[in-house]
Amino acid sequence: MHDLCAVIEALIFASDEPVSIEELSRVLEVSAAEIQKTIEILEKRYQDESHGIFLKEYSGGYLFVTKPGYSSIIKDMHNKKVSRLSQAALETLAIIAYKQPVTRVEIEEIRGVKAEKTLLTLTKYGLIEEIGRKDTIGNPIVYGTTEEFLKHFDLRDLSNLPHIEEDE
Repeated sequence: MHDLCAVIEALIFASDEPVSIEELSRVLEVSAAEIQKTIEILEKRYQDESHGIFLKEYSGGYLFVTKPGYSSIIKDMHNKKVSRLSQAALETLAIIAYKQPVTRVEIEEIRGVKAEKTLLTLTKYGLIEEIGRKDTIGNPIVYGTTEEFLKHFDLRDLSNLPHIEEDE
């Protein structure tokens, strides 16, 4: 078999979604402990300043991402205009992140305004998704955040959201 480090590196690099230790273990038929040990080696290797990327954990999976110090150069190269979220979108996104699963009506009760267009925008950007239906009258759609949300805000998982104190 090829060098385990190189194979894992190639599999993670080729994926546009985080790759879990369990998935790597299954595909490579290697123990999860050995995969974990190899991941740790890769993490150390890519912390070196000579690399422009590093291994990032998202929701129990791993993905290669560019180091933050190179973001402006990358934006220049791709000439992408970073679209900023409106205040309404940020407020709605925060409600979803902290209260999920949550319905449109529940969001509107908290914000005090309609949220339909904002939900469409956040869905279009891939930051939220419909995660099911609430078992209540009308079976309304419930929303939750996505992997893209975690990547966009550089969060390992939802437990990394800043702690907020709720008013009574």
